[in-house]
Amino acid sequence: MHFDYIIIGSGSGNSFPTPEFDDASIAIVDEAPRFGGTCLNSGCIPTKMYVVAADTAHAAADSERLGIRTSFEGADWPAIVDRVFAHRIDLISRGGEEYRRGSESPNVTLFRDHASFTGPKTLRTTLDGEDVEITGDTIIIAAGSRPFIPAVIAESGVPYLTNEDVMRLPAQPESITILGGGFVAMEFAHVFESLGTHVRIVNRSPLMRHLDADVHDRFNALVAPRYETHIGRTVSSASHDNNSVTLTLDDGTSVTSSALLVATGRVPNGDRMNLAAAGVDMHDNGRIVVDDYGRTTADGVWALGDVSSPHMLKHVANAELRAVRHNILNPSDMVPMPHEHVPSAVFTYPQLATVGMTEAQARDAGFDVTTKIQNYGDVAYGWALEDEGSVVKLVADKKTARLLGAHYMGPQASSLIQQLITVMAFDLDLRDVARRQYWIHPALAEVTENAILGLDLEFPET
Repeated sequence: MHFDYIIIGSGSGNSFPTPEFDDASIAIVDEAPRFGGTCLNSGCIPTKMYVVAADTAHAAADSERLGIRTSFEGADWPAIVDRVFAHRIDLISRGGEEYRRGSESPNVTLFRDHASFTGPKTLRTTLDGEDVEITGDTIIIAAGSRPFIPAVIAESGVPYLTNEDVMRLPAQPESITILGGGFVAMEFAHVFESLGTHVRIVNRSPLMRHLDADVHDRFNALVAPRYETHIGRTVSSASHDNNSVTLTLDDGTSVTSSALLVATGRVPNGDRMNLAAAGVDMHDNGRIVVDDYGRTTADGVWALGDVSSPHMLKHVANAELRAVRHNILNPSDMVPMPHEHVPSAVFTYPQLATVGMTEAQARDAGFDVTTKIQNYGDVAYGWALEDEGSVVKLVADKKTARLLGAHYMGPQASSLIQQLITVMAFDLDLRDVARRQYWIHPALAEVTENAILGLDLEFPET
């Protein structure tokens, strides 16, 4: 079977076919049990639906500081699972697959199985249970990534959960050990602790170690009272019985919970596709090698998203998809992969958001650095929140008044940072940003205004 285009993966890759390709034959190959990719089924979207529930529970349990008495009485876990998946996510996933199989996509053939290269531009998969070999003039690899499972866990035989199944548990665990301290670990720690599960965290380094040092230190201090933490520890062995999983740590102590969630990073899926047969090279860390425009080392084969990108973020995968699609359609006017000013957010508590350089990175790069740490609690809306720990840290260049990095920790962090992403993307002068627009009073955005004004820049008299 020959196609004009073969797309491997139904996440961001599923957005490749636009009206420009209506006259082309397209194959979409995806082996995941649910159509639509990680973000839809077990990542960004359902996790945020759980986070909203967790935020509500946390706010109810922490209301007395506002002079009101509310309490968290417990979660109906099966109802949350049903609301998120049966009434939302699974409907969207099934609808997406039906759309690709139906009359709305007459030029698309869907293969719901694993794809493996057998030669240049040639793949083996199945269709309706029968082995088939398919070829394509152009191939787009958007096969995503999977959870990384440390050998000590994988080889122990203990039952463990990942982001792929933890949200579909039939019952909320009484206790859970989370192995890891990054994005996924901290979001689920917030979810489970807020909903009443005792959370234990085991991590070899402080939590969220990639953050700017000032924000990192504040975050670790704020969350330490919430969780039972075992920081600086690694797992020596793991065992289980019918009711619990026990991790023995490198200092001889043990941690036992009714469930184990492994959140120790992700692995690109390129290693499962026999890429060598297609002439597609990989980096030592498992990512597919691509050039500035998304082309792999094999002619006519492109890659995007987690399988090749240095940024395992859905908004990056979507942006890369748009770039690759443009470059395929416009080979004489290609655009580079969009990797400048990539922001990220962690929907834990307190919420985190960051874009650009940390202070240390900016100094190492040779900039004449000025920084400002602005407390939420120093602006009017921060007073309303009775906020005592949230901060904004800005990193800028004194000479040019250009923003080098922005780091938020606190309520609305993922939304507040958007304005500073714009500042960086359009290379705006921070002095103009501070004074050539209104900042609504007393909105929380004033924390950004005050942070800019606190930088060591020359501001005109106002």
